[in-house]
Amino acid sequence: MWIAYRTQRTITTLQGICRLTLRARRCRNQECPRYHCVYRPEKEGRWALPHGEFGLDVIALVGSLRYISHRSVPEIHQALHDRGVPIAERTVTHLLQRYEELVMLSLSDQRRLQERFKEQGQVILAIDGLQPDVGHEVLWVLRDCLSGEVLLARSLLSACETELANLLREVQQVVDVPIRGVISDGQHSIRKAVQAVLPGVPHQLCHFHYLREAAKPVYEADRHAKKELKKHLRGVRPIERVVEKRTDAEAEVIHGYCLAVRSALTDDGRPPLEAPGLKLYERLSAIVASLTRVSEKGACRVSENACRLC
Repeated sequence: MWIAYRTQRTITTLQGICRLTLRARRCRNQECPRYHCVYRPEKEGRWALPHGEFGLDVIALVGSLRYISHRSVPEIHQALHDRGVPIAERTVTHLLQRYEELVMLSLSDQRRLQERFKEQGQVILAIDGLQPDVGHEVLWVLRDCLSGEVLLARSLLSACETELANLLREVQQVVDVPIRGVISDGQHSIRKAVQAVLPGVPHQLCHFHYLREAAKPVYEADRHAKKELKKHLRGVRPIERVVEKRTDAEAEVIHGYCLAVRSALTDDGRPPLEAPGLKLYERLSAIVASLTRVSEKGACRVSENACRLC
């Protein structure tokens, strides 16, 4: 086809601002059914969406910060500015909408999904909601645990039984194989929706939530132990006041031990796999062992002052 005209387009990417020179083509054959239809370069679609001013890499980063890192719109706007991307805060909201549209477009390729599920013969469905901020829409994701394919992603203001049941019915229309099981957290609306749409299908808690529920008695005992340990560490601040105006080596050592104790107190761990009380006990034991070694080396003045911490 003949080149009809040339045009330019400015795209803002994570690497900088780029200017594209595009050659638009038209068919001059009047008998052709595509006569005078404009064809733009195919590679243009790899840079940005039609009529968009920001690259696909910017849209992908915005979606990642929102739904993986749980950043708010102002935080995403600041993160882009830190990377040298000139963008308005309202544009971030628009790019989030484009991101959701791209996700839905990817999920709507039913032919590819049906071929994939036809080979495996069944689906184990996982459902969960991702909420970036309190009071905002929740992104509900339904995924097949066997293939890892995301079947549906939809933002909902409400997490009631009716809305979730509609999502499950929509997934049933996408897959042509039976759903053999459902995995989710213990939210009551999810349980009722699964029972209404998939009666008789086994439904269980995910491994993390199951482990967290099973570890509740241990967690309560660990929390009590941490509370008791903290009672013995209330004299940190008076010791810091004593040495805060000193600049000698002994004061620096004592101040370092105080910082170590404060760091141990603020590290809560990640239950149920990392018990906060046990973690605090291990760190305090390491501090006590260090103080014991200092005392054995003969640094009595340091050990006497620092040992008051523990």
